[in-house]
Amino acid sequence: MKILIQKTKPKDFLITENITRETFWNLFKPGCDEHLVLHNLRKSNCYISNLDLVALSENKIVGHIIITNAKVVDTKNKEHQVLCVGPISVHPEFQKKGIGTILLNESIAIAKKLGYSVMILFGHPDYYHRFGFVNAQNYGITTKEGMNFEPFMALGLYPNALAAMSGKFYEDKAFETNEEELNEFENLFPKKEKGKPKIDINH
Repeated sequence: MKILIQKTKPKDFLITENITRETFWNLFKPGCDEHLVLHNLRKSNCYISNLDLVALSENKIVGHIIITNAKVVDTKNKEHQVLCVGPISVHPEFQKKGIGTILLNESIAIAKKLGYSVMILFGHPDYYHRFGFVNAQNYGITTKEGMNFEPFMALGLYPNALAAMSGKFYEDKAFETNEEELNEFENLFPKKEKGKPKIDINH
């Protein structure tokens, strides 16, 4: 399968939001809100158009990744610019074909060219370790609540990129959604039934 990666065009926004919805629906909770997060990230100051990418197969969008500006704030209140990865989505019909890997590798290459130094994400450790992501605790970086856990990971984009950085990680406010906003946004999409989550993230 030949996969082409390119920048997302505004006319593709709703398509990518729907693919994100299809990817995350009933995955971690009944329904999902990742498609709304994606929608709001594009309206936020954290948005980086060069790191909003689609994967195409035979001119059809089958996957998507967005990477946005975030920050790590140290104990002296100094802000360090970092990148926040995700959501990453691949349409269920095209999963397990390496498309997510292609999207992430291309994003890492572009981020390096653009001069960024660090990427941070919440994700499945087994999957992201292969790209070089490790527990952010290794670098003295915690969530904004001061917590660490295996799915909270960081990647330096060049040697020692994380050597002089520690503190609390703050992603954009776009990651916070409310039920009223989500219910209204859902009206743009085909109706889907909420069900039992496929992955229990509480255990």
